Amino acid sequence: MSWPGVSQRRVATNGIELNVAEAGNGPLVLLLHGFPESWYSWRHQFEPIAKAGYHVVAPDMRGYGKSDKPHEIEAYNQVEVRKDIIGLIDALGYDEAVVIGHDWGAPTAWATALHHNDKVRAVGALSVPFMPRSPVPPMAAMREMFKGQFFYQLYFFEPGVAEAEFEADIRMALKKFLVMAGGETDLTQLPPKGPDDDMFSSLPAPETLPAWLSEEDLDFYTEEFTRSGMRGPLNYYRNHDLAWKLTEGAPEHIDQPAFFIGGLKDGVIMMAAEAYQAMPNFVRDLRINELIPDIGHWTQQEAPEKTNEIILRFLKEIDG
Repeated sequence: MSWPGVSQRRVATNGIELNVAEAGNGPLVLLLHGFPESWYSWRHQFEPIAKAGYHVVAPDMRGYGKSDKPHEIEAYNQVEVRKDIIGLIDALGYDEAVVIGHDWGAPTAWATALHHNDKVRAVGALSVPFMPRSPVPPMAAMREMFKGQFFYQLYFFEPGVAEAEFEADIRMALKKFLVMAGGETDLTQLPPKGPDDDMFSSLPAPETLPAWLSEEDLDFYTEEFTRSGMRGPLNYYRNHDLAWKLTEGAPEHIDQPAFFIGGLKDGVIMMAAEAYQAMPNFVRDLRINELIPDIGHWTQQEAPEKTNEIILRFLKEIDG
């Protein structure tokens, strides 16, 4: 599926090639998607940001869409993913960029700002607040926290298991996953799961799609993941401990101008409530910090007009 005014090409960076979708001319704004998405999850942002005078670029992250898909699990650790984005800035012919990320793209955006303040002049994140490096290995902490319970990130950890469930019926799996995390779903009413349960068996098949997700949108995502498979995207979840080891001694404060947007009904915001409350202590120039009522996890898709208004307000504030 094409999108009006948006072109695509492949760009070499960090030893691989990323497919990028882009529009406009001017200072560079990078938009980084999360799981299980694509450049297309930013479809509503291209036109308004480009019209405001920026070069908007949204890559398919490594492992996704038409981008390269290294086989090794370790290739998807956040240090390597961060290098993709820093290399992309150079490959596109820029010295610096504004980097904005959603879901897994958010920690990547935060990390590029944290480790490369010469290349990232401002940063924005949707859904996932900034968290400094954990004092303990994250997988052990996660297993202790969710002992005796189902937790999707622990379920995703074993190679091949979640791939098989997703790929048995990609369209239905994506439909269930996207609707489950949207603002229309009351997460407190979902059936409880034990540690040995799977992801989708107990989730009811949605009878209708929410207004923010059309059949054509779902068709696009289905085609992308049917072609690319789920191994690369799921590998992001298998590198928590490796990324932790590789970032020993990392700085704890972000000093560039920053903004944060989340959905008031987002399960990630609920789960990361402590990190969200502490974020202003670590993000020292947090210009905008807003939770949008009535939406869930898919911030820029569920509330495109509000998301665009906040992004444009932030860009105007940093650029005048």
